[in-house]
Amino acid sequence: MRIRSHAVGLVAAAAIAALTLSACGTKDEKDEPAGDDGYQIAITQFLAHPSLDLITQGFKDGLKDKGVKVEYTYDDAQGDQANTTTIAGKYAADPDLDLILAVATPSAQAVVNKIEDRPVLFAGVTDPVDAGLVPSWEPSGTNVTGTSDLNPEGHPAALMQEIMGKDNVKTIGFLYSLGEKNSVVQLDLLRKEAEPLGITVKESGIANSSELTAGAQALADVDAIFVGTDNTVVGGIEQVVAFGQENKIPLFVADSSSVERGGAAARGIDYYELGKRAADQAYDILVKGTKPGKIASLQVTDTEVIVNLPAAEAYGLTIPDSVLADAVEVSTD
Repeated sequence: MRIRSHAVGLVAAAAIAALTLSACGTKDEKDEPAGDDGYQIAITQFLAHPSLDLITQGFKDGLKDKGVKVEYTYDDAQGDQANTTTIAGKYAADPDLDLILAVATPSAQAVVNKIEDRPVLFAGVTDPVDAGLVPSWEPSGTNVTGTSDLNPEGHPAALMQEIMGKDNVKTIGFLYSLGEKNSVVQLDLLRKEAEPLGITVKESGIANSSELTAGAQALADVDAIFVGTDNTVVGGIEQVVAFGQENKIPLFVADSSSVERGGAAARGIDYYELGKRAADQAYDILVKGTKPGKIASLQVTDTEVIVNLPAAEAYGLTIPDSVLADAVEVSTD
């Protein structure tokens, strides 16, 4: 087992510190002074939570590593759909922006609906086709491309059975936000995986973060709970962790940051690396002059099993040695 002691947390903490803003607040940040060969990039993020923060930080670090001079404008929509539209409208009216990065599905949808005359990159979008951002996974022929966190290799139901035992996982609870299209896609994927394994999926949808505790309580009769890359739920995942540990219902998640925040385990992708892949696309567009419509949307499929042993113990769960042998361990601290 590999130990990632605080590695995820340090990057996330740096990202959060760099991106702490008021609702719809804007901050201009210069990694290097933008000269004649510099670029103006706006980043709109649906809300601040570690996974999305890692995407943004990976994007900025990726361009900095390539020696690209950038002046950034950053806006946090605070998880409010209305704010995403306001932010997108502001960017549409700014002729100086060379590129817009939209992190998470709601922000990406708002930007794509408003901007057609500048390159738009999305990142952290589960299914850009289903979300209406691009017509297919092939080059779009439009001003839009990006990176997806769709994780068909995650196989959360199989991971639960591997850790808990097949006879102990008959019902999985799925907690998600009704307003997030990406979560509906993940629910469908979970059901398709679970059915041949003899597992029933019970869904609990919430309208907003104030319903998180009630949404978790609706899953009191399941064997385990799965939270995907739902921005609203992940933003307040500590409430779900508390419910699961109190009721000894293990919580499985879809990303390493959520494991560090109290999930028992995940087979997930690296969101920091996803941000760096988006930086590669931005480099091709800005520096090499490649049209966004000629760059295929990228699905990041590299996964690893991440476990949090103290959190698992709090759920009354023991991670088998067969899983630990190839897993990365993170800590809640």
